Amino acid sequence: MDQVSKTNAPVLDNFWMPFTANRQFKAAPRLLTAADGMYYTDIDGNQVLDGTAGLWCCNAGHGRKKIAQAVERQLAALDYAPTFQIGSSDRLRLCRQACRECAGRR
Repeated sequence: MDQVSKTNAPVLDNFWMPFTANRQFKAAPRLLTAADGMYYTDIDGNQVLDGTAGLWCCNAGHGRKKIAQAVERQLAALDYAPTFQIGSSDRLRLCRQACRECAGRR
């Protein structure tokens, strides 16, 4: 597998990113290699603050062991359950808890 680098254009040729000026990105790519806490690390080793939290994600921080362990437990028990004409007890419990939390904040 080819390694991604700022000068390895063939690896970038097949990659299209939505909401991004792709020609400009491919000319001067900003590449991330790791994340920890509230920072990313770019390909040059610089720390970059995760100020957008992935835009649609909750910024709970990166590399949180407690969250990773909870995700691992859930994936082992039930990795996916469709919502079309079927439910799951965990999902119903979570919705109930979220509604209770929100009701108390009106």
